[in-house]
Amino acid sequence: MLPVEATPASRRQLLQFGAAASGLLGGTTQAAAGPLRAPRLRPGDTVGLVSPANATFEREPLQIAIESLQALGFKVKPGEFVAARRGPFAGTDAQRAADINAMFADDSVAGILAMTGGSGCNRIVDKLDYALIRRKPKFFGGFSDLTSLVNAIHRQTGLVSFHCPVAASEWNDYSVQNFRAVAMNAEAALLRNPAAPPADDLVAREERITTLRAGRAQGPLVGGNLSVLASLAGTPYFPDCRGALLFLEDIGEYIYRVDRCLSTLRLGGALARLAGVVLGRFTKCEPGEGYGSLTLDEVFDDYLLPLGVPVFRGAAIGHIKRKLTVPVGAPAEMDADAGTIRLLQPAVI
Repeated sequence: MLPVEATPASRRQLLQFGAAASGLLGGTTQAAAGPLRAPRLRPGDTVGLVSPANATFEREPLQIAIESLQALGFKVKPGEFVAARRGPFAGTDAQRAADINAMFADDSVAGILAMTGGSGCNRIVDKLDYALIRRKPKFFGGFSDLTSLVNAIHRQTGLVSFHCPVAASEWNDYSVQNFRAVAMNAEAALLRNPAAPPADDLVAREERITTLRAGRAQGPLVGGNLSVLASLAGTPYFPDCRGALLFLEDIGEYIYRVDRCLSTLRLGGALARLAGVVLGRFTKCEPGEGYGSLTLDEVFDDYLLPLGVPVFRGAAIGHIKRKLTVPVGAPAEMDADAGTIRLLQPAVI
């Protein structure tokens, strides 16, 4: 029974507990009413550059990132703390969160892109002004450690956010064309791997599609980096997986850790509710030392085949040079035989 005079702090705690329980039990969310879409990015728009995940230790990578965004046709507004430093992070937690909130509040800024991945986003996921974001929806993108923020923003506001190259990524033609199609041209795009292998090889090796279970499925896209996503389990920032298409990638994790993260998702009930699964690249995810290991093939088979939903592996998502822009929260159809994701409507307006 609630006390007659509940304090603001106690009310916040009760709301957070209820939201977390909703995440575990499949309760209603902000996204239940349908996705909120940001205005598309256009040439000449100002893009805010923030660094919520990691510090940039040299000046040149920051300059290259700014020049890359300018080459895409944008003006660039660096966040106040984008070049700050506290340990491995670009400033304190409060400073990094303040940069994001300030960019959403600034009417001259059309969209926001993270400088790089790293490890700091979970520290600030509860410090974003989600009411502000809901009032002023804008493009927000990044990948890797940004998985926590792009999923949290969608879960808390309904806004479609973007698992996409960070500013410091290699902006090759494939990555640029996908980004423009999804975030700038407002296309209901077909997301698929590069059509041809590298010019100096006879066959594709690193961009191959493997169908684990055939079929097609529709649902909202959720996911990103597996280990980061699993770290959100049981919180109000974990995505609603009911009827969703879950896409996953990772880097540098021993296979037993990949197994453990998938176990976390299974035990929380997230896997049982999915409509389909898309596996990107699991870069340098190897056995490590010890008495032996399951293979990634075996781990994926163990967790995903019993679900009875379409699954394919090898999508151009993750820590790779040529990568897709995937809108989190956008309705889509996956085709596990063709290895494609088709957006059912533009992810921006």
